[in-house]
Amino acid sequence: MPLVGTSLAIFVVSAVMMTLSTVTVLLRTFVRLYVLRAFGWDDVLILAALALFVILSVCCFIGTMNGVGRSRADFTNMEVYRKALLYWWLSQIFYVWASALTKVSIAISLLRLTVSKIHCVVLWSNIGLTVAIGLMFWLVLLLGCDPISYFWDFADPMKSGTCMSEKMLVKIAYVYSCLTIVCDLTLGILPYFLVWKLQMNNRTKFAVGGILSMGAIASVAVIIRLPFLHFYADANFLRSTYQIAIWSVVETGLGITASSLITLRPLFRWLLDESLSHVRHERSSGRGSGQYPLSSLRSHGLKNSHDPNFWLPDCRSEHDSNVTNTVLSSLPQDSIDYSSSQEALNRQMCPATSKSHITIQRTLVQTVSERQK
Repeated sequence: MPLVGTSLAIFVVSAVMMTLSTVTVLLRTFVRLYVLRAFGWDDVLILAALALFVILSVCCFIGTMNGVGRSRADFTNMEVYRKALLYWWLSQIFYVWASALTKVSIAISLLRLTVSKIHCVVLWSNIGLTVAIGLMFWLVLLLGCDPISYFWDFADPMKSGTCMSEKMLVKIAYVYSCLTIVCDLTLGILPYFLVWKLQMNNRTKFAVGGILSMGAIASVAVIIRLPFLHFYADANFLRSTYQIAIWSVVETGLGITASSLITLRPLFRWLLDESLSHVRHERSSGRGSGQYPLSSLRSHGLKNSHDPNFWLPDCRSEHDSNVTNTVLSSLPQDSIDYSSSQEALNRQMCPATSKSHITIQRTLVQTVSERQK
């Protein structure tokens, strides 16, 4: 089915959030493995969450191409409608654990910074609650119909089975969302308590706490999703639950992205160090060292290069502070060291040196007047 309207919206949001999450997690993995060489369980869990989120996004892609986000009246083929229901169900199944693993990863990251026993208890309780409500909602979705396949086969008159009431599903969805908000807010507030006793000014404490709380930004999507949960009971729920689908994807994608961005500060320091190291290497190898041939100093040299007094300063009596050494050599042009204060004169300026070259070395000599003596 063509991607238009709400189907297109779900597709685009899924693509954007999957891309952002993948990029940030890959950068996080690079930082932990290559820069810091400290790969922990929080990194393992965020990789697992990303894998589930990619599967969730693929289910959204296939589901929208088969009609997820459309009204039931738009379906003319029963098989297409069946596929739309199947991929809607699969996306919910993978969403639950992608979201739960993201929250557990954030909590374990904060455990690295915790020194107080009460903070450890709060974080481990948060992890336990996150896993418990995730398992509860996952089992409801998985076992809500008997047989399981009846969820996407119920429209087929040849199939038989039973499903739990839509009202019960809505109540469970509200409980799940409210407890999810509690877990997210806990992860958002606790970092401020972790940094409050550190030796830094209040402005810095709020800044650090805000950075560590970025992983809890996903709670915004959960709060926005709350008013739409009653659409689970709608008979035309493929169309009416499109906002639930969008904000579920945003919630998981934001959580993965924000929790990974927190870990990227060492990457910028590493890039800066690499840049400075490259500059030092160029300077030590002679490139960019500030040494140039005299003939390349064009700001005022070319204007006076045809004036003999420019390259023969001892021709003028007033230049008593200059001594000019003139050396006649037969060295080839390419053997002259232009990095020192020497300059090979142009043959047109000195026609007598057709087979040799004259090198002028100008040396500044300090003179002292008789009065100063």
